Amino acid sequence: MLKQQLQFKLSQKLSPQQIQLMKLIQLPTQAFEQRMKQELEENPALESGKEEVNDLDRDTLEDSYDNDSEQINADDINVDEYLSDDEIPEYRLQANNYSSDDEEKQVPYAAGTTFHQYLLNQLNTFPLDDHLFEIAEFLVGSIDESGYIRRELPDIVDDLAFTQNIYTEEAEVKKVLQLVQQLDPPGVGALHLQECLLIQLKRKDPTPAIELAIDLLERSFEAFTKKHYKKLLQRHDISEDELRDAIGEIEKLNPKPGGSYSGNNRIIEHVVPDFTIRIADGELELSLNGRNAPELHVSREYNNMLKGYKDAKEKSRSQKDAVMFIKQKLDAAKWFIEAVRQRQETLYVTMNAIMHHQKEFFLTGDERKLKPMILKDIADKINMDVSTVSRVANSKYVDTPYGTKLIKDLFSESMKNEEGEDVSTREIKKILETLIEEENKRKPLTDDKLAALLKEKGYPIARRTIAKYREQLNIPVARLRKEI
Repeated sequence: MLKQQLQFKLSQKLSPQQIQLMKLIQLPTQAFEQRMKQELEENPALESGKEEVNDLDRDTLEDSYDNDSEQINADDINVDEYLSDDEIPEYRLQANNYSSDDEEKQVPYAAGTTFHQYLLNQLNTFPLDDHLFEIAEFLVGSIDESGYIRRELPDIVDDLAFTQNIYTEEAEVKKVLQLVQQLDPPGVGALHLQECLLIQLKRKDPTPAIELAIDLLERSFEAFTKKHYKKLLQRHDISEDELRDAIGEIEKLNPKPGGSYSGNNRIIEHVVPDFTIRIADGELELSLNGRNAPELHVSREYNNMLKGYKDAKEKSRSQKDAVMFIKQKLDAAKWFIEAVRQRQETLYVTMNAIMHHQKEFFLTGDERKLKPMILKDIADKINMDVSTVSRVANSKYVDTPYGTKLIKDLFSESMKNEEGEDVSTREIKKILETLIEEENKRKPLTDDKLAALLKEKGYPIARRTIAKYREQLNIPVARLRKEI
């Protein structure tokens, strides 16, 4: 049965401009540059640089556009399509705007020798027949970036048979593997850490310390990794000085020989600070990276085109479509320019509030001066939503006199000290790190002793909390920090 009824519903909708602003705020400087270049390519009505136009012409152009009665409503635009990262304008899909004599230009890429090619070049110098060379080539291809072969020999024999149609035995593969392990850098092709270290030691000129180091790794590798020095002294009947010299030789080795190859073509990401803080006459000065403040303006040519179409007495279908296209691009350009301006203001206001909240830290560089700070603290100061502050802090950096800092690392929870004051957990971690650095390495401090020392300094923290902070700082337990 059909019924009619009235229903009141209150809902919130984000406009395309708001969605665009939120997306721009969360972008770091380099990603924002790429986004701006993409917008400039896709929207011919948007231009960068200073606009060379006098005030009279500017007023005329603005009036001709602003007084237009055929404004496009936000509801007329599909937000998902407009803001999609995969959006490709129709005019960019057409290829008929190229002449026959246009030259296709490609960007050259720098060529380099990969780690595996470096190993294969060495392998070509070995006098191997085709069968053994194919096995050796497969083994080289199985080496990971760290320089290890992470598979057992029986599995490699099966892989050779099923994937390469090469039938062999484990003994033959082991023999070829020993040849592969002669390649540079030393230690490459090892099946595990123990073998990697032994390969490097056996390449060195024999000395009493190196011979003892080889004996330690062959007979007492587990005890060595767990730093059971008393067991090592008793089992090998050596003195502490001899053990110390042997450990010194082992510490010189490279546990990841593949990482030492400089031509492995790894991509290095350079950090571009979004903000800069400097100290002038005892006061902090904040500046926004110039890349975040581009000069953008609406195309004068497109404004003139729109005015020309409007002045036409009779408009054809194609002219009306052209007017709609131009107006959409002009609207999009104005939205983008306004979004960029609001992004600059939001970034500056948010970082300025963070800077003043952590003023003592930025003046001294001492992490123990960091105050407890959560997203809500800054959001309340600048009267913005917590999500906005989160977008600003996420993946953005600030250049300070004490190095480049990740902004989100400045946020931390608070804890109460014995005096009832709120202190940052970062401050406690820094004190913990200092205590461990200054400890006697022959008798490292246990978590219980660290908790007692922190309590003496006025920070009553449980032992399990000490263990959690220590793990977050990537500091091992006391036994593994022990030195002889």
